[in-house]
Amino acid sequence: MSEEILKIQHLSKKFGTHEVLRDIDFTVRKGDVTSIIGASGSGKSTLLRCINLLETPTSGEIWFHDKCVTSGQEKATAYRAKVGMVFQSFNLFENMNVLKNCMTGQVKVLRRPEDAARANAMKYLEHVGMAEYINAKPRQLSGGQKQRVAIARALAMDPEVLLFDEPTSALDPEMVGEVLDVMSNLAKEGMTMLVVTHEMGFAGDVSSQIVYMSDGVICEQGTPDEILKNPQKQETKDFLKRFRRD
Repeated sequence: MSEEILKIQHLSKKFGTHEVLRDIDFTVRKGDVTSIIGASGSGKSTLLRCINLLETPTSGEIWFHDKCVTSGQEKATAYRAKVGMVFQSFNLFENMNVLKNCMTGQVKVLRRPEDAARANAMKYLEHVGMAEYINAKPRQLSGGQKQRVAIARALAMDPEVLLFDEPTSALDPEMVGEVLDVMSNLAKEGMTMLVVTHEMGFAGDVSSQIVYMSDGVICEQGTPDEILKNPQKQETKDFLKRFRRD
């Protein structure tokens, strides 16, 4: 069995009196692609933001290898360098060109020399098909191109895990495929990924496990065949009906 990288234990999150996440438990192993599915408002994005420490869990623990990152002992910036995140709204630096977007984190967080950061950025921009756009500013790019740059920027930090928060939801339909192709290739290369998505085809083809969330809890989890083809819970069946084509 492959190495355990992330373990989420009894994770809960409240905003005031509203409990968004309740008693979340699951494990991510090296090379896993875990797709998190569920209706809007079910807590999926909040879960990802908690895992990346962009939100502080109200209770529970997040373990990265053998270290509890919710204990306050680990530096969030160092942890985020290893557990990178790709956002649905890209979050590129609008005042920087593509190359600088992919270099800045390496230089400031990893203290990587500029020449090494540039070479690493170029490697990943080539990998996602964006090397010819290094001098472009984000406003000059399509949504699909921005998201591919965002993926290259995350990869340039040499993460062990990549978190994707609905990475295609802000894209025009014709641009969705180019981003999913990049993600599928990363999965084939063994990148450990945790993906909040509504793309059921991608979840079925690429995932090693699927987590279905409803009303802030994990309703059901298992392999793509178990969840997409043979769900056990009525909530899961009802959710999946809207994606089925007769």
